[in-house]
Amino acid sequence: MSKFNEKKVMPRYSLICMLLTLVALAVLIKAGYIMTAQRSYWEQVAKRETRDSVPVPSQRGNILSDDGQLLASSLPEFKLYMDFKQLHEAKNDSLWEAKLDSICMGLHDIFPEKSAHDFKAHLEKGRREGKRYYPIWPKRVNYNTYSEVKQLPVFCLKRFQSGFIPQELQSRTRPYGNMAARTIGSMFNEKDMGRTPRCGLEFSYDSLLRGTDGLKNRRKVLSKYMDIIQREPVEGADIMTTINVNMQDLAERAVLKKLQEIDAEFGVAIVMEVKTGDIKAIVNLERCVDGKYREIQNHAVTDLVEPGSVFKVASVMTALEDGVCDTTFKIPTGNGVWHVYGRDMKDSHWRSGGYGTISLGKAMELSSNIGVSYMVDHFYHNNPERFVKGIWRTGINDPNISIPIEGHARPSIRMPERYPNGQWKNWSKTALLWMSIGYETQIPPIYTLTFYNAIANNGRMMQPRFVKATVKNGDTLTAYPPQVVKGREQIASEKTIKIMQDLLHRVVINGTGKKANSPNFWVCGKTGTAMIAKNGSYKGAPNHLLSFAGWFGEKDKPYYSCIVCIQKQGLPAYGWMSGQVFKDIAEGIMAKYVRYDISDARDSTSHPIPDVKNGNIFSAQRVLSLLGINTTTNYATPATQAALVWGEAQRNAGSVLLKKEGMASRKHIPNVMGMGARDAVYLIESRGVRCIVRGRGKVVEQSLEPGHYIKKGEICTLKLE
Repeated sequence: MSKFNEKKVMPRYSLICMLLTLVALAVLIKAGYIMTAQRSYWEQVAKRETRDSVPVPSQRGNILSDDGQLLASSLPEFKLYMDFKQLHEAKNDSLWEAKLDSICMGLHDIFPEKSAHDFKAHLEKGRREGKRYYPIWPKRVNYNTYSEVKQLPVFCLKRFQSGFIPQELQSRTRPYGNMAARTIGSMFNEKDMGRTPRCGLEFSYDSLLRGTDGLKNRRKVLSKYMDIIQREPVEGADIMTTINVNMQDLAERAVLKKLQEIDAEFGVAIVMEVKTGDIKAIVNLERCVDGKYREIQNHAVTDLVEPGSVFKVASVMTALEDGVCDTTFKIPTGNGVWHVYGRDMKDSHWRSGGYGTISLGKAMELSSNIGVSYMVDHFYHNNPERFVKGIWRTGINDPNISIPIEGHARPSIRMPERYPNGQWKNWSKTALLWMSIGYETQIPPIYTLTFYNAIANNGRMMQPRFVKATVKNGDTLTAYPPQVVKGREQIASEKTIKIMQDLLHRVVINGTGKKANSPNFWVCGKTGTAMIAKNGSYKGAPNHLLSFAGWFGEKDKPYYSCIVCIQKQGLPAYGWMSGQVFKDIAEGIMAKYVRYDISDARDSTSHPIPDVKNGNIFSAQRVLSLLGINTTTNYATPATQAALVWGEAQRNAGSVLLKKEGMASRKHIPNVMGMGARDAVYLIESRGVRCIVRGRGKVVEQSLEPGHYIKKGEICTLKLE
């Protein structure tokens, strides 16, 4: 008989099957509900738990000076947040409440701008709202500050226990502050996590500095995130600039001093190495609303300005190269006022009667407007195109000059044009005259300097070089050697270049550039004073651009060229003001080339024999003999001879006294006046008397008189001066 009881088992089996069927249906219904109604919600949850193709920022390269010093570098900065939901999930609410006062006091010590009471109110508000990324402090902090905050109660726990979230960001810092700020460049620190360049070399060389970002995937496993690296980031390369920190600092201080002295609007200075075209210093200081001078705009490369009289060099060079005249060409400047084509042209000394008839060379020395304009009008009036072509030939506006600063301006020197009927299209009778002295042209200062540098370099025009190499891990990736501007191996004949070099030296010896000259080295250059139009008009308070461009070094070996431009409102305003800045920069730079003979440092009025203080004659004679000094000769100083005589007398007197009184003299205080501390203390303490010394030098006073009978336990105080 079977033991299986169908009546009892089957109902139970059916019940279990029905229950399992209901559970399965519930699972299917729930799954369907999740897949449809709750789909968007769980997709958001999934995104929080896993992230694919997360970029891993690369380390931005550094910007270095010509000798490897840091001009710009990336450092980590942090924004501090609190995740109160995570704190609650870790069941640390009670710990937070217990330590809140300590946390707030600690935050106040780190950030004194905000009181502990305010910190407490701020954090309690975030906790009530259950914020996940609640800012503890609104600004970025450096690593040291972050480390201090990390040591506070609760914050020092692990990430998923404390709720403390530091967000690491990259910050671009310049160790030398505002030095060459617009040339080095800056970053948008609040955008793209501080990885977007704004200007300067940071912008121009961004592709090299930025490097290549990596990729990673993030997965949450057992309440912890795991990073799976797909591609490692490649850090950016460093760029080595041509800027010299010492020269840059020297130039900035020289410009700032003059700007403050004459209350100017802004000042520019550029220092270029003659042979290579390397930009060693570039200054752009501008007065801000608070009255202080800072680098706001790169005027040296972006400003289109009428150069004024520094342009006369190009005008005279064109005439000499065309062979229309030489420096002996006579010019009737008259009383300093030339009425020509319905307008008056004036020289700077017109009020004192002018210069009369002078040569072209003298006109350059005196920076005579009439002198240069008369010469140009005399030879080019009927053919102004030839003159402008000659100016273009000098390379001062060559489009092949490359400036690696975004936004740099191109010179504007217009060519005369005619209508088909022969009438001038964009030209007037006076255009040539004013162009010849630096008006009706617009040239950035760096182009003017490049032109002057070519004259110093015997006619060879070099590209302005800002970056000489890219390096990485100590290896040079790319070198940027000095380059000649295409087609500018020789901007003029050797003869013309030599004449211009001589003329520009005469300007600083005899002419308007005397303030820029130095007796210690060779200087050449030209002043310039241009009135600047304001809103298209020259009326009202005049604005002036004061310039000096030139070079310095040895006569046949110039080292550096330099241009200084200062914009000033009102009078007085003279080009030599910039010449003074040029001189300060030049003398500061040339100081490193000065070598003195050590014999020049010897003082001919001093005695090489040391003075000997009163004291032990035997010790003094021994020391002097070891120094090779014969005390019997006349080379000994009077003080030394007197000391030796005094010592000999003391020795003889002591011998006589000992013979007469034996050792009785050892019971009396000796005379130590005029002795050094060592000898005086020895003589007195050898008699059993304790000494106290006050001061330095020779004994000028002793508390126990010479010859005083010594008593046991006495103390002698010596005063030295």
